[in-house]
This record gives sequence, C-alpha cells and structure tokens, in this order.
Amino acid sequence: MIITSLLDTDLYKFTMMQAVLHQFPGAQVEYKFKCRNPGIDPVSGQAKHALAAHADEIRDEIRSLCGLHFQDAELAYLRSLRFIKSDFVDFLGLFKLNEKYINVTALPSGQIEIVIRGPWLHTILFEIPVLAIVNEVYFRNAQKLPDLIEGRRRLDLKISQLRETGLSDLKIADYGTRRRFSKAWHEEVLRVLSNRLGTGQSPGNAAGMAGQLAGTSNVLFAMTLGLTPLGTMAHEYLQACQALGPRLRDSQIYAFESWAKEYRGDLGIALSDVYGMSAFLRDFDLYFCKLFDGARHDSGDPFLWGERMLAHYHHNRVDPRTKTLIFSDALTVPRTIELYQQFKGRCLLAFGIGTNLTNDLGYEPLQNVIKMVRCNGQPVAKLSDSPSKDMCEDDKYLAYLRQVFDITQPS
Repeated sequence: MIITSLLDTDLYKFTMMQAVLHQFPGAQVEYKFKCRNPGIDPVSGQAKHALAAHADEIRDEIRSLCGLHFQDAELAYLRSLRFIKSDFVDFLGLFKLNEKYINVTALPSGQIEIVIRGPWLHTILFEIPVLAIVNEVYFRNAQKLPDLIEGRRRLDLKISQLRETGLSDLKIADYGTRRRFSKAWHEEVLRVLSNRLGTGQSPGNAAGMAGQLAGTSNVLFAMTLGLTPLGTMAHEYLQACQALGPRLRDSQIYAFESWAKEYRGDLGIALSDVYGMSAFLRDFDLYFCKLFDGARHDSGDPFLWGERMLAHYHHNRVDPRTKTLIFSDALTVPRTIELYQQFKGRCLLAFGIGTNLTNDLGYEPLQNVIKMVRCNGQPVAKLSDSPSKDMCEDDKYLAYLRQVFDITQPS
C-alpha cells in the first residue's frame, strides 16, 4: 500500500479545501490526468511510458486510498496550524475519499485515462496521492532494482552546491510529492536534507550553518519529521473561479478577494500564471500588492518574471524588499542558485524544488499532471506562460478566454 495516510499530500490541498467548505460547498468539478511526456519508442512503436499495463495495480492502490480516514493525531496536528479552522478539522474527522468519483481506464495507446468527477469538496484530495501512486507503481515495475547509490550521489552533489560559501541565506523547500520516485525515497531525501542542511526550525546544523531547508509541502512528513508545512493555493482554485465568480473577466480578482476573505491576510502568496503574467499584473493592483505577501512563479522565464514583479512593485510604490517571490517551476539546484544570485537583497526569496529532489536517480521522470477541466458544468482552463502547460478540452472556450483577458501570445 503506497499511501497510508491522508496527510500524505500537499498543504495547499487543505488550505484550498477549507476555502471550498466555507465558500463553495456545492461546486461540482471534473479533473483529468495527463502524461506530458508519453513519447514513442522508435524501435517498438509503443508508448515509452506506457501505463496501461499497470492500470489494475493503480486501481488497487486507489481502492486502498479510499479506505483511509484521518487519525486523531493527524487531526490534532492540523488543528495546531494557525490558519486551519476548527470546523474544517471537524469535517475532516468524518471525511473519506469515495471510489465512485474516480475512474481509471487503460487506453489502446498504452496510456491510461483517469477522470475524477464529483463535488469539489469530496474530490479535491484525490490529485496528489493519485499522482504519487501512478509514479510509484510505474517506477517499481520499470526499475525493480533502483540505483539508490546514484540517487544518493546526486543528492550529495546538490547539498554540496547549496553549502558553498555565500549561499547560507539560500533556503529551499521540498515540493516533490506528486512526482516522487517512491514514498520511501521521498522520506530518505527529506531526512538527509534536514540533517545536513538544517531546517527552518533549527538554529543550524553540525557545521554551524543556518538552516537551509525551509520546509516541505508534504503535510505527513512535516508532522513526522518536525518540518514546516508550506503551501497556499494551486491553479485549480483560480480555474474554478472562472465558473464560480460573477463575471469571467473578474474571475482572477474574485479568486484573490475570496482567498483574502478566508485567510484575512494569512497565506498571502498569489499564483501568477493561470492567465499569463501580463493578465496577472493587470489585476494585481496596488490593493493586492499591499494585501498579499508576494507571488509564486510556475511557468515561463523565471528571471524575466522576477524582474517584472520587482518593476510592478516599484510602479505601485511598494518596496519589493518586503515581498516574497517564490520560484517553483522545474527547479534544479544550479538554477536555484542562479535565481538567488540575481534577486538576493532585492526582495525576499523562496524556492520550491520538486521532481529534481524526489525523483533524480538517473531515470527519466514522468511529467504527470491532474488538472481541473470543468466546474459546475462549464469548461475551465489554465493559460500558462509555458504553452505546453495549457490544459483545456474546449478550444472555443480557450479562444474566448484569450479574448476576454486580451491574451494573444504567451506573456
């Protein structure tokens, strides 16, 4: 059994779920799975990352997932987080994922189709554990004797790069649950990083260095390893507001205002790439510049994005040194160091590294996603600064969305 706790997911699933409980409890949604790197083997002509052969195994793991409920200690941990409200924890005490809302189909192409359809409140927790299940099932079949020695060598190299002179203020976080090689490897990586880099909750490590591991998005490991849980909102929250808000053009503004209503200034990091950077900056006015603590980058050129954010704060007479820029798109440690060196001292910085931390053993990782495609029967979409990340089933709606937000090309 791969997933043994409903806490084995990203924190932003709980922060969004709380907002759904309080503000959108009747919303109906649909999510779909996509493998962004299927590829075709030139010799066999088959999909290089065929998942259909493992469909039954994936279904069995999902069935086990749906048998879980929150334990008392897990609920007590969630209740201890300052931004989690008691009525939400009470709801989670009664919560279980329901297998009737998810369907896994093996396709003739060798891939799988996963469709999640039902009440948003009762389906929102499927995404991260299901992606983790797909990855672990695939890799435990494809790599029956994983090269852990190579994985540890690569992890050692990352740590040595982060501990170079002049980088003691550079802090990273683990964002790698959904695409990890395995749960066991994920835990080993976090234990090694915690011991050798120090954490945000410790004064330093054996070398006297300030802690460089800021925390993890994974709530289970945050609880069991004593790390800081990190996360705010994801793309699905802003996408759903396309159907839930009063007017499509104002849906991004509506999403940020609804978030502020829920958290009253806490968890103040805005996601910037659901409609592209230019549309984000048009909506992220002086009010939001002051209200939110910062913004998160997740597509497009991160260096250009950072410069545009700093210029936007200056234009709105807000000191960017009081704001946090979070970088989280396909980061590696060398790229993280480059970004740190360009922006240090000009703003507050945070870096979330995912796949490159938790699935770097020398094998090509799966670029799997599960994205919301409908809400209340209406298509919803993400218009990313990286076109390959766009996901929408309705071309007419996508064209309309581009027109409404005045998006003619990637920002």
